Amino acid sequence: MEMQSRTLKQQQRKFIWIFLAPGLLTILVFTTIPAISTLSYSFFKWEGFVRGSFAGFENFQNLFKFPWRDQFFAALAHNTIVFIAIMIIQTSLGMLIAYALFRLKRGQRFFRTVTFLPVIFSLVIVGYMWQVMLNSYFGPINKILTDIGLESWAQPWLGQTSTALPTLVFINLWRWVGFPAIIFLAGLNAISNDFIEAAKIDGAKEGQIFRKILFPLLAPSMTIITILTFIGAFEWFDLPYVIGGTVGSPAGATDTLALMFYRLSFGSADSVSNDIGVGSALGVIIFIIVGVGAGVGSNLMRRREVEQ
Repeated sequence: MEMQSRTLKQQQRKFIWIFLAPGLLTILVFTTIPAISTLSYSFFKWEGFVRGSFAGFENFQNLFKFPWRDQFFAALAHNTIVFIAIMIIQTSLGMLIAYALFRLKRGQRFFRTVTFLPVIFSLVIVGYMWQVMLNSYFGPINKILTDIGLESWAQPWLGQTSTALPTLVFINLWRWVGFPAIIFLAGLNAISNDFIEAAKIDGAKEGQIFRKILFPLLAPSMTIITILTFIGAFEWFDLPYVIGGTVGSPAGATDTLALMFYRLSFGSADSVSNDIGVGSALGVIIFIIVGVGAGVGSNLMRRREVEQ
């Protein structure tokens, strides 16, 4: 009997490893090996794409010297602003949309699809579409503002430093708000209806039910959204690259850490020179920021879930 039990466990472990192997291999090839390679590259001097002598921590020191120091702190500030803005605005709006869908009696499937539809759009198409819509000369948004008598509101939204980053945040919100909405909706659907019915019997109003019952029980969903938002904000590359290019136009107003990493590693339109060593050092710092931030945030949010 014991022999059969051992044989069965061995077979189960064998099948588990067989099913885990593709995922583990993917992580190893596309995550672990590149991360280790980036770390090793940061400790060497580079002449173009040719590795030179061992440099120790010199690349990390150079990152905080002229001419990269100001770019680094400006990009870091932009990433931080994006995270705060997305976390407050996008998450709040996503939760409101989720609650509206949760309370919807008819047509929930249709509106759920409409809400999530922008998420699956091609980013290149989204970027081009909004560039056209926000164009200073023939864009429909400025034309509408002018036609209704709000000429002072018409702006070169993507062409001036004061509005470029907020405009990118808005575009990102338009595209991604469906994701937290669906996550929160799944969390709301997982809550037992008995809690809501009991609260109604006790005379609780709609707002009290949401604040006292539904919102605390959405803690696991909030943890997922917070961690993914933090990771996405500090690895933000695709939308700024599509709209502002590798230099974060205009005048670096939409620059991010990921764009700076790309410029340092592969060069840019205004400078064909690159420095793989400093770029790799920046890559390591981004990895540390994302890893430590996500780890600490996850730990704090998990504690909040237990307290709730």
